[in-house]
Amino acid sequence: MIYQGDSLCPLTWQEERLHLLDQRWLPHQQQIVVLATAAEVAQAIKDMVVRGAPAIGIAAAYGVVLAAQSAYAQAPPHWQTIITADLQKLAQARPTAVNLVWALQRMQTHFSTIVADPVPILLAEAHRIHQEDLAANHRMGELGADLLPAACRVLTHCNAGALATGGYGTALGVIRTAHRAGKLSQVYADETRPWLQGARLTAWELLQDNIPVTLLADNAAAALMQQQRIDWVIVGADRITARGDVANKIGTYGLAILARQHGVKLMVVAPTSTIDMNLMEGSAIVIEERSQAEVLTVNGQAIAPVGAQAWNPAFDVTPSHLVDVIVTEKGVVTQPNLERMTAIMRS
Repeated sequence: MIYQGDSLCPLTWQEERLHLLDQRWLPHQQQIVVLATAAEVAQAIKDMVVRGAPAIGIAAAYGVVLAAQSAYAQAPPHWQTIITADLQKLAQARPTAVNLVWALQRMQTHFSTIVADPVPILLAEAHRIHQEDLAANHRMGELGADLLPAACRVLTHCNAGALATGGYGTALGVIRTAHRAGKLSQVYADETRPWLQGARLTAWELLQDNIPVTLLADNAAAALMQQQRIDWVIVGADRITARGDVANKIGTYGLAILARQHGVKLMVVAPTSTIDMNLMEGSAIVIEERSQAEVLTVNGQAIAPVGAQAWNPAFDVTPSHLVDVIVTEKGVVTQPNLERMTAIMRS
């Protein structure tokens, strides 16, 4: 496993290479992939070797370092021209997670000031992005945990933990902090089809920290809420609009509707780098559609008849009126709307 300090981490920079914990093999195998080029980073993002909006952004930042490393070695005076193709590959790797573009733009702000070897300056910025995310996760964990009552019973969807971030996690950061404070009585995790991030990643990650977890089939959440066995749904986000609409792993919208029907609170936990103030409404978010094979097969084994078709959106959008709170490193937005989201971004 890879650790950043005492926190599980999906990626590190070592010996001029990006090292990724290959999340496609978890929980049964812990394989490290070593990437030497920006094209390899882009492919790893596309193939979900690394996933989760913050982790994708961090990986992309290190991808810029690799691109600059190669371009400067080829032709030092022209590295910024050469690097353009790699930047485009990184930007196109996955369209929904806003952290990807945010990280690339932040790295590019240094280009105009670099007069010699770009690698030291860009590597320092990538490290800053990584460390800032880790610090933000700890802060969000504290803010979110403060909102939970004693003996709280929570449900989470997908994986918004250390594996999806620079370490510690967003939604799971809140769960970790609440567990350490003795505030949780039960944690449920949806299996999260078709990639099974809840079953493969969230359950595994929580057990690494000795946090008991009960796994649910995705379609069992409604019955659990009907039995009044959930107090809060806590999820992460891949993009949040200016008015507080939330794009997250497919199935989140359904959970939000169920939560509102049953009087269960919905908490979205995400750093401000996930907030896209250039988009007003969730309908404007580009939703990634992935291969039909992810639905029609499991581990390469067909589970549907030959000729069956599948629709496989990776995300859905939960409108802001179904969100009770958005927790960021800058503070908590209750009942999000444009005015409140603007205020938190300016703070």
